Amino acid sequence: MGSELIYRGHEAQPTLDAYSSKPPKPWLAVTRPIRYVLREKRLVFVLVGIAIATLVFSLLSAHHGNNNHYQIPDLRDSRFLSESTQLTHRGIHSGFVSFHPGGKMPLGLKRKGLRIVVTGGAGFVGSHLVDRLIARGDSVIVVDNFFTGRKENVMHHFGNPNFELIRHDVVEPLLLEVDQIYHLACPASPVHYKFNPVKTIKTNVVGTLNMLGLAKRVGARFLLTSTSEVYGDPLQHPQVETYWGNVNPIGVRSCYDEGKRTAETLTMDYHRGANVEVEGLMRLMEGEHVGPFNLGNPGEFTMLELAQVVQETIDPNAKIEFRPNTEDDPHKRKPDITKAKDLLGWEPKVPLRKGLPLMVSDFRQRIFGDHKAEGASTATSLV
Repeated sequence: MGSELIYRGHEAQPTLDAYSSKPPKPWLAVTRPIRYVLREKRLVFVLVGIAIATLVFSLLSAHHGNNNHYQIPDLRDSRFLSESTQLTHRGIHSGFVSFHPGGKMPLGLKRKGLRIVVTGGAGFVGSHLVDRLIARGDSVIVVDNFFTGRKENVMHHFGNPNFELIRHDVVEPLLLEVDQIYHLACPASPVHYKFNPVKTIKTNVVGTLNMLGLAKRVGARFLLTSTSEVYGDPLQHPQVETYWGNVNPIGVRSCYDEGKRTAETLTMDYHRGANVEVEGLMRLMEGEHVGPFNLGNPGEFTMLELAQVVQETIDPNAKIEFRPNTEDDPHKRKPDITKAKDLLGWEPKVPLRKGLPLMVSDFRQRIFGDHKAEGASTATSLV
């Protein structure tokens, strides 16, 4: 079968000539390794790859010497940060988790689009965040169960290959491969979270635990949007990030307050136990800072002043009704944003009287589908 018989055991051994030594060939010590390398093509590819990588990193190092600072894009014009967070005196108490130390891009490298999941991305703040991330060139997966979010808020991204929408409840585990996680999912209005308090606290605790587990498994950065409700009815004014709060753990609002406090506890436990880096919103996700940040409006005004601005904006003929305050509602709250100003360079830019009409216009466009609805009739009673 193609083989050739050379020798049988019973045949006579062929006679061999007497051994004579060959002249030495000193160049074999050099040529033999070269011939071996050329025969082993895979080894050639490895060596060429190492040479190219060495050259590239040498060029990058030289480039770094001339460019000492990587400029992070200025995100202070973010609409959901500048407009929506300062419509009331309540701030957003935020924290981040990351499995990648630092969080900045290697110097000299162009930023690549990231794969990002936004839970609660069909809500008001979440949908504006999605708009910014898509505009920045990232691939975004929105996860929302539409309890308070609306599909219409993100429909304008349908057909974009960088956008995905998943109807899913974060109380159930989710398997995805992502680089960053913005965890915004949870009812944020007392009307909504008091409707189903058990579901609210499960979303805060179990949902956060699931998202932290996902971040740990895939090595993704994690951002938790908490709430100034963790300060309760504060005894300290204004409130800094280290203030522990004055909260009623068994009140009608506690499903939200204590749920968010537990979510912050879980976040910090993952930071300490799993060496996760905790970092405020898009700017913090790109930074190196650890711990909670207050993002909100330190300007104070009464509920009557707020109602009067709403009246002027929506319908000057609307009547303002006075009703008893809800149980456990804080009497006074003012976020101290010194840390965000010093470390992030962030502060609110849009005043209430300018921001509220923008928000109303946005709501009308989303609800009615066009700007003509701005002239639509409104309720004649403001509570």
